[in-house]
Amino acid sequence: MPSYYDVDDILMEEEPISVVFQVTANGVGLLDPGAERNSVEKGAKVDLPFWLAHGMLSLEQAVSINVPPCFTQKTRKEIQADAACVDLRIRCPYFYELGCKIVPLVSDKSIGQFLRYAFTSRYKEILSKSHSSSTMTVPKFATRLTKEEAQVFESARESMAAFKRWRVGGVRLQKASILGRKRKTKLPDGSSTT
Repeated sequence: MPSYYDVDDILMEEEPISVVFQVTANGVGLLDPGAERNSVEKGAKVDLPFWLAHGMLSLEQAVSINVPPCFTQKTRKEIQADAACVDLRIRCPYFYELGCKIVPLVSDKSIGQFLRYAFTSRYKEILSKSHSSSTMTVPKFATRLTKEEAQVFESARESMAAFKRWRVGGVRLQKASILGRKRKTKLPDGSSTT
């Protein structure tokens, strides 16, 4: 669910999406840079931010949304060949989040399976690199990660660093303070022991 204050969600909603107008829309000529009048004709292809395209789709089916270029067959084949080498950040910094939001809006329902395949195949590489990389340097690999993958990468690096600190650290088990105190117990005859 989107968060009103989440900057990443706001930026993801700004991703340009190609739409085709299903009706003539008057007063919105600014949306189409090639429009000569203040209207967009039926069948016109226009790039709109995702939030606007989604809003116009829910508003009496005014537009149909095309599959974004980051989910084309070319990208799918590249990811199937070697998922770790594909630079998804260039294609769409919010690749997975946009994909999840676009699946119910487009006719291509295989995007969901593709997203799962892409994430699971890249996830192994992300964890492997995060556990073996130094905490002081950012590997070249990290520049190819989407925002979501970068968060996973950083979390894994922080987790590994915390584990290493714990492992090298000193005493791991500490005696509870209550165990160090001596208690006085009363015997049945009324005398006490220390």
